[in-house]
Amino acid sequence: MGKVTATAERTIDAPADKVRALVADYAETRPKLLTEHYRDYQVTEGGVGAGTKASWKLQATSKRVRDVAATVSEPRPGTLVETDANSSMVTTWTVTEAGERSVVKIETSWDGAGGIGGFFEKTFAPGGLKKIYDGVLGKLDEIV
Repeated sequence: MGKVTATAERTIDAPADKVRALVADYAETRPKLLTEHYRDYQVTEGGVGAGTKASWKLQATSKRVRDVAATVSEPRPGTLVETDANSSMVTTWTVTEAGERSVVKIETSWDGAGGIGGFFEKTFAPGGLKKIYDGVLGKLDEIV
């Protein structure tokens, strides 16, 4: 069983402070960012930044649905970490300054399966999740 990691990144034409505020807004902005791969999204505690708890179903493939119960922490300004209570999955959103623009990176890692299933997971899951995140980042770019 090895670590599986998926990453997506996009430059957004807006200042980092503005983008950080949008990314941290789980109550109003986040539902607008989610693609058709997300279902039953709800904030169960908080709503902005650290301390927020939210849940959703992530339909990664036609057969693979993950129930996520995330708790948000903010280890440093511009970095939000969503830790799933139902699995080893951790998603980190990082917003950094790039002049007058921002670079937004989403990185998710989890403990992969063993054996042949783990081989296929490590081979194909990162690309599939990257496509989902590219859609989310595209919506963020539109909202900004």
